[in-house]
Amino acid sequence: MIQSPDSEFENENDSQEEVIEVQENIIEALPEDKSLVVSEDVFPDSLLIVPLYDRPLFPKMMLPVIISEEKLEKVLLKELKGPLRYVGLVYSYEPDDDSHTNEPGITEKLSKVGAVGKIVQASKHGNDPMHIIVQVMDRFEIIDIASEDPIIRAKVEYIPETGEEKSEDELKAFSVSIINLIKELVQLNPLFKEELGLLMGRINLKDPATLADFAASMTTASGKELQEILETKNIKIRIEKALYLLRHELEVAKLQVKISQRVEDRMSQQQREFFLREQLKEIKKELGITKEGSESETDKYEARIKKLKLSEEAEERIDEELEKLRLIEPASPEYNVTRTYLDWLTILPWGIYSKDFFNIQRAARILNRDHYGLKDVKDRILELISVGIINGDLAGSIVLLVGAPGTGKTSVGQSIARALGRKYFRFSLGGMRDEAEIKGHRRTYIAALPGKFINAIKTCKTANPVIMLDEIDKIGASFHGDPASALLEVLDPEQNKDFLDHYLDVRFDLSKVLFICTANQTDTIPPALLDRMEVIRLSGYILEEKLEIARKHLLPKQLKIHGLKKNQFSLPKPVLREIIDGYAREAGVRSLENNLKKLLRKTARKFVEEEIDQVKISKDDLPDMLGRKAFAEESRYKKPKIGVITGLAYTSVGGATLFIEASNVEAKNPGFKQTGQLGDVMVESTEIAYTFIRSLGSNDEKIKNFFAQNFVHLHVPAGATPKDGPSAGITMACALQSLVAQEAVIPNLAMTGELTLTGLVMPIGGVKEKTIAAKRAGITQLIFPAENKKDFDDLDESIIGKITPYFVKTFTEVLPICFPNLKGTKKHKIPKT
Repeated sequence: MIQSPDSEFENENDSQEEVIEVQENIIEALPEDKSLVVSEDVFPDSLLIVPLYDRPLFPKMMLPVIISEEKLEKVLLKELKGPLRYVGLVYSYEPDDDSHTNEPGITEKLSKVGAVGKIVQASKHGNDPMHIIVQVMDRFEIIDIASEDPIIRAKVEYIPETGEEKSEDELKAFSVSIINLIKELVQLNPLFKEELGLLMGRINLKDPATLADFAASMTTASGKELQEILETKNIKIRIEKALYLLRHELEVAKLQVKISQRVEDRMSQQQREFFLREQLKEIKKELGITKEGSESETDKYEARIKKLKLSEEAEERIDEELEKLRLIEPASPEYNVTRTYLDWLTILPWGIYSKDFFNIQRAARILNRDHYGLKDVKDRILELISVGIINGDLAGSIVLLVGAPGTGKTSVGQSIARALGRKYFRFSLGGMRDEAEIKGHRRTYIAALPGKFINAIKTCKTANPVIMLDEIDKIGASFHGDPASALLEVLDPEQNKDFLDHYLDVRFDLSKVLFICTANQTDTIPPALLDRMEVIRLSGYILEEKLEIARKHLLPKQLKIHGLKKNQFSLPKPVLREIIDGYAREAGVRSLENNLKKLLRKTARKFVEEEIDQVKISKDDLPDMLGRKAFAEESRYKKPKIGVITGLAYTSVGGATLFIEASNVEAKNPGFKQTGQLGDVMVESTEIAYTFIRSLGSNDEKIKNFFAQNFVHLHVPAGATPKDGPSAGITMACALQSLVAQEAVIPNLAMTGELTLTGLVMPIGGVKEKTIAAKRAGITQLIFPAENKKDFDDLDESIIGKITPYFVKTFTEVLPICFPNLKGTKKHKIPKT
């Protein structure tokens, strides 16, 4: 509400001010001691109280006071036109926050001792607070509060000075000490000199009481400390307290001077270095030992730095290199090394991130437009965007797409980048053998460069792109190092925020990068690296999916590439289905696309040679245009044969069907052998199947005689293809059972499952891929281990289709399914969905 600044009161725009002058000849200046003496020594017993919130005022001083409380201002303006001449100036311990002098309990926060002040002049300017100039006269003590509303009025008693007569010599010593301290303060701080000059003409510094009050008012002590001095009646105690405050003020002033000197010295050193550097530049120019290109280089780097949000480490390194560049001669080999290094440091997007598109509907639309199927991948990306929408920030992730060639792993990366609105960069790890490709070369080598990841960040110009690491399962190792081990730091969310490239030797944050890796299989990926990635498996496409992919994506793309229009080339659905089934039955669509290319090339030639308007492809044209069917041999096994069973396999290119053949030859030396380039695990499975079938018929004389008189041969075509794994156990046992019983298996049946010596059927992997392979081959009944039921139930309805699954726990449950007419098999209910 009320402030009491120590500066002189100034009147501005006098013509617009309402000024109330108080001119009565009651103040006389005595030239002998320059003190102010009131001719009327009688002050009123009741005073209007003006609270002071900053610091108290001391007697014998003339200072301005600002009245910011509206009610007090109105009363003062009214009463100054009457007999009001004196006000009580009392320090309040409550800060002037709300400016309410008539708050309940405000009087409790007022000090008991104040100073009476005579109003010399009052002014009011527009809506500004009222200003009054007061001549502080004497101390008083509040006896009673007469009224509080609208303003405070109090009965007061004036305080006489005590203790001056008994200790005159001691007071003189204190006075000399105070004067000496004031002289020191004036030398340290010119403001004290100005303040001293203003007051010297108004007060008598020879008076110890006045000197104590003046010394206290010069300090920057708190209001409570000054109020304590104001309340001290004994002059000796008061001057001693003032001396203590003044001495503390001197120490603070000395400390300020020391700090200022330190800052000034530092600035002087910097200015000195600047001038010397400028002089050195001019001297070099005069001597012709420098080029202006060096200066332009540093200016270029400094301009780049202003646009970046550098880390503390990077900023220090760049400053060091810039300083080095200024000192190196341009002709020196080190100059180009340093310049190249600075180029890389300043061209990287430190702290620059592209804005993510947090629109899940848009992302879903882009993913569905670019790719048919791939539900798992699309769901994972939409989940990632959903988390980003909730957090407001899309953190980096590491995703591994595993699937057969041609299933769309590589192209899905571009779709993900478009869906997120990020820059995209792809590089292949296939055949990479040098660790420096990942983490860069050290700068000690000639022509050293950063690694692929820093190069990708530079190319994308943002610190949060989508980086695709293609063929991560084909990464190599050599005496140059192990790139797979170098990838451990990059693909670890806890480490890649401080990725350290050997060339940069400065940590760069890769934690916002979305890494998408692709692989055909996980067997060749180191376990530590595989553990850092979220694996999403892309199963092969079924015939219906390939049909849609060809119609919506592959054919329009190839028509555009070959310069043909849609109305110039006709490929009916039945023909396209025949191409897929006979020429492109693999898990992916790459072979299908190659066959479409072949058709379009031949069509383009027809347009050129025969000048026709349209080419329509029929089934009869396929042998001439595409050659013999690649999958025609499976028709040999459409009709069930004794000793031949269809199995399901999971390979690096997806699921596949395989046939297991068993045959016997009468021999004096019975035995068993297997062919088909089988691996060790598969050989063991054949031996387990042979032993189990023999033990199963150990009580049957016919079966015992069969094995005693025949040499059994088990073969898995095609012989040129290596095969391994335990999942063909029940298939081999069924082939041997069919051979022994001379009973063919039911048609359109395939099976998979590992067999133990006791006849248990163990779970297998790749249920989805094997089911797709079975559907592709037209198989309608499948036998799975019972523990794989959940895996089968999770499959999409489009994959299952009309397939009837059977889930078995033991081999004895397999026999009635495969051989329903075989004597001795139990006719019990087989579990199925």
